[in-house]
Amino acid sequence: MAKYQDLSRFRVPEGFRGRSGLYVQLWWLVQAVLIGLSPQPLYGWRAWLWRRFGAEVGQGVKIRPSARVTYPWKVRLGDHVWIGDRAELYSLDRIEIGDNACISQDCYLCTGSHDPRSVDFRYDCAPIRIEPEVWLAAGCFVGPGVTVGLGTVIGARSLVLRDVPEGRMAAGNPLRDLGAREARDSD
Repeated sequence: MAKYQDLSRFRVPEGFRGRSGLYVQLWWLVQAVLIGLSPQPLYGWRAWLWRRFGAEVGQGVKIRPSARVTYPWKVRLGDHVWIGDRAELYSLDRIEIGDNACISQDCYLCTGSHDPRSVDFRYDCAPIRIEPEVWLAAGCFVGPGVTVGLGTVIGARSLVLRDVPEGRMAAGNPLRDLGAREARDSD
């Protein structure tokens, strides 16, 4: 008898995925072949496919071919969002990304984990909200339940496990506030 976790007792809750198992498998096939093998400049094609599978995708969105999403029907992308190479949207719960946000290469947005106090290893999920004009630099990890505020920049390889307020620059593991983000127009 397992003392801390018994994986044989884990069950995906009914309706958790939001679509049938067959639909999920079809999405994974489309993502691997039609998206994963698509030429770099076909941003409209990839956005169209995400939309066909239920994602809310704004205008001018740029999704790289190697970016992945678990359940697109749980994702909303605003206008002019960039999703970089090998970015992963682990959308066991909702992910909202606001207008003009940049999710750089190798970022991982993780809405789901497991309850460490539960012997049956049940899911412990919460939505992620990336507000408009946020820049997640390369390799950031954003955990369940986090909101990154309007215009904030998170430095490369940072671990974001708590909310970050509007207009900040933060980086590191643990995440440290580096001060206000000063906005200025280009010359």
